[in-house]
Amino acid sequence: MTNILVFIEHKNCVLNKTSLEAVTAAQSIAKDLGLKVTAVIPCDKDCALAQEIAGYDLEKVIIAKNEKLGTYTPDAYADAWEQIIKAISPQYIVMSHTYQVRDFAPKVAARLGREVVGDCIRYVNNGGKLVFTRRIFLGKLDADVTIGGDAPYFITFQSGSFRGDSAAKGTAAVETIDVNVGEVRMTPEAPFQEAKASVDLTKSEIIVAVGRGIKSQENIALAQQLADALGADLAASRPICDSEWLPIDRQIGSSGQTVAPKVYIALGISGAIQHIVGMKNAGTIVAINKDAEAPIFDIADYGIVGDLFEAVPVMIEEIKKAKG
Repeated sequence: MTNILVFIEHKNCVLNKTSLEAVTAAQSIAKDLGLKVTAVIPCDKDCALAQEIAGYDLEKVIIAKNEKLGTYTPDAYADAWEQIIKAISPQYIVMSHTYQVRDFAPKVAARLGREVVGDCIRYVNNGGKLVFTRRIFLGKLDADVTIGGDAPYFITFQSGSFRGDSAAKGTAAVETIDVNVGEVRMTPEAPFQEAKASVDLTKSEIIVAVGRGIKSQENIALAQQLADALGADLAASRPICDSEWLPIDRQIGSSGQTVAPKVYIALGISGAIQHIVGMKNAGTIVAINKDAEAPIFDIADYGIVGDLFEAVPVMIEEIKKAKG
């Protein structure tokens, strides 16, 4: 019997990879509580994505099918989810905290007289009772939350809280459920397109980020050389983007992107909490800063207390040597 539903977000059957983080989270909760996980894909057809998701360790994959689900609207998604939840009677509904989820999940929860515990960064299993942690006051404090009342419980996890590449593989059956969708009261416009293509740093495996310690816009070229040597993407803390030394789509932190690369190299970044909340879940964090007391060193796996203008050229040289 399914006890956890996990939402698979997509566009025209192309996966939003943060959904794999939700799969990892759901699998973790299921393991702790002895539950089963089913993935749900709202779609207007027999979604090709279902076979990809069926390659993970799930009880099954459900395609919630209706012609009105081809393009996202909160009305259609809420109708579909309400029916699936009532049919399955899960204990938990687990989702990534995307803009889409923030739009429709509270609507579904309200219909069922439930609440959403949103934007969680982790959970612990306290004797069979889950305690979820959320950041509050722009990440200055963590709040631990437990859930009361009857199931289902709606949980969303912040991007980067779990690693999508850690989702356990397996074999799942695929089932299609035709759902009824009522009146859709809005017509979505074409997706907004930047004049210049935005950078999706959430997909980066290696990131080189610069902060105030880079001193001037001209010096960013040095960080770019390191990024090029590593095959990395270049990013920045908020002051760099506020100064327009790099475009806003390169900003990481509470008012920018939240990332979880395999390697994160912080150059001249002190580690204000607003920045740390955006990159703390990186696999390996390397920090270079003159200030030995900089908060970034509290979360760094490797640190160099020194001048980045001395350290980075040496790193570039050694990386090139290692590559032969």
